[in-house]
Amino acid sequence: MSRPKKHSLTLGGHRTSVSLEDEFWQAFREIARAQGCGINELAAEIDAARGVEAGLATAIRLHVLGYYRARVANSKPPRTTSSQ
Repeated sequence: MSRPKKHSLTLGGHRTSVSLEDEFWQAFREIARAQGCGINELAAEIDAARGVEAGLATAIRLHVLGYYRARVANSKPPRTTSSQ
């Protein structure tokens, strides 16, 4: 696991810095690409949806986690039960 690295984002015309580990930055970029948008646009959507109790970095990490959890849940074959 890497140490958090600070990157600048532009949200609604305003610059802000967010510190995330390289693994989260990579996953965040992958998600933005998969959704056909840039990281600034995706960050702005996450920022608008987050509550006041969560910081932007936390909200991005939770978004990344939720995205990949949903992919795993949707790709699992249905469980079968044995009737023995």
